[in-house]
Amino acid sequence: MKLYFKPGACSLSPHIVAREAALPFELVRADTKSPEFRQLNPKGYVPVLQLEDGQPLTEGVVIVQYLADRKPEAQLAPKNGTLERYRLQEWLNYIATELHKGYAGMARKPPEEKQALLDSLSQKFGYVAGRLAPGPFLLGERFTVADAYLFTVLTWSPARGVDLAQWPALKAYYERIAARPAVKEALRAEGG
Repeated sequence: MKLYFKPGACSLSPHIVAREAALPFELVRADTKSPEFRQLNPKGYVPVLQLEDGQPLTEGVVIVQYLADRKPEAQLAPKNGTLERYRLQEWLNYIATELHKGYAGMARKPPEEKQALLDSLSQKFGYVAGRLAPGPFLLGERFTVADAYLFTVLTWSPARGVDLAQWPALKAYYERIAARPAVKEALRAEGG
């Protein structure tokens, strides 16, 4: 498998998952404007996981579940068809639509629109921080693919003017995830 990435992008999430699962993969820095990449993913963005048969798989929340299902013994996702799996998908969807997309284009917004986005994100981060109280991870005691994705989105906070210290539980969560060996390896491999 080949995982196409860009440093600082959401492709960090499946990169972390691949390392957590100890799956063999080749990490490929993507030039998303190149004709070769556009042929692989006409959408023009990362992540892209090129499977062994050459087929591309796109969309981060799909890729992380695919990787987790390739190595079920790593317990990075609950079993398909269970309520726990739907809870995982609930978190993945929330992170994708409310947090990830909440940051999208923020740098290009006028100051009043940027402040409105920051206010909205602040409420959403407050919600996430409140949900972290029962366990060290989003689904409780086990690190899952949702944690890899939330961590990835949280890495964008300083550049967007969001100080995680406002939410002690979220800041502690970020630091806990950052200390994981697979996360350190992924960041190092991406030049971070």
